[in-house]
Amino acid sequence: MSDTSKTPLSYRDAGVDIEAGERLVEAIGPLAKATARAGVMGGLGGFGALFDLKASGYEDPVLVSGTDGVGTKLMLAFETGIHNTVGIDLVAMCVNDLIVQGAEPLFFLDYFATGKLENGVAERVIAGIADGCKQAGCALIGGETAEMPGMYAAGDYDLAGFCVGAVERGEQLTGERVAPGHILLGVASSGVHSNGYSLVRRLAEDKGWKLDRPALFDRDRLLIDALIEPTRIYVKSLLPIVRDGLVDAMAHITGGGLLENIPRVLPADAHAEVDADGWDQPGLMAFLQAQGNIEPAEMARTFNCGVGMVLAVEPAHAEVVRSRLEDAGETVLAVGRIDAGDKGCTVRGSAGTWAAHEDWSATHNA
Repeated sequence: MSDTSKTPLSYRDAGVDIEAGERLVEAIGPLAKATARAGVMGGLGGFGALFDLKASGYEDPVLVSGTDGVGTKLMLAFETGIHNTVGIDLVAMCVNDLIVQGAEPLFFLDYFATGKLENGVAERVIAGIADGCKQAGCALIGGETAEMPGMYAAGDYDLAGFCVGAVERGEQLTGERVAPGHILLGVASSGVHSNGYSLVRRLAEDKGWKLDRPALFDRDRLLIDALIEPTRIYVKSLLPIVRDGLVDAMAHITGGGLLENIPRVLPADAHAEVDADGWDQPGLMAFLQAQGNIEPAEMARTFNCGVGMVLAVEPAHAEVVRSRLEDAGETVLAVGRIDAGDKGCTVRGSAGTWAAHEDWSATHNA
């Protein structure tokens, strides 16, 4: 009988492949380099990433930071093998939170964790992150790849992102300028974005959706393609009008939907009145509502309902903002207005809006 107690062990025997990690760093080097912008110092591989704020053109900057993940939308990637878009979602969830405060995203770092590193999958995910960074105009300057045997099921991984941006002191958006009479404009979403997927996946399981079949609401598109569509990145279309002082507040419509996100950018004496009759609910949203018999109020606090961003603007600026956003390729929606009242949001709709319900309203006070 052999004595295995003296058999030499390696990290690879424990399930961690250091060489695979090194190969991944080599593979993603060109992806990160392609996102370089003014201010980037050095490349990947150091203990920390360097960024020169002065070289990026700011005189008296205020730093704005944000971190986020993709949530259970990742489960769709695991189930379908579509890994090239969730990285865009990761970047979008962070940079869209920065732009609503008037900040330009400068650099991004990611965290990719898995049980066993599969470079083909990791490379596709990180390629998506690099794509998102290019869309946002920020640099991918670092990150962490963690291989942790036993922590994740085979084929599973998790993602987190961290972004830092800057805005000149005194130019940040705080919502303080919002007042009764302001107009609320919406910028259309590209789909579900990255919130509400626990409910989406529950519906898919309960209703037995065939993800590889044409969608009932769009026969020219597979259902999975509509569900996994990456979150739209709004930085390049919104930053110019923010810098020109045309917007007084913006809300990124993420978890909590319209009801809970709009009040986050309002002063104490402002109440958002959202008219759901002001825009057509996208086919995907109507499909989700019908499949789950979801009440309109629940839709308004769970999904973005076709609105990825909400902008509060003075009436005199509304048409200029609309025109410039449309010229930038965005679809602009009439969302509502700001009235005097307690800080909060009310979403109303008439019968037939957001499925066949009676006249309805839902209110959230912050």
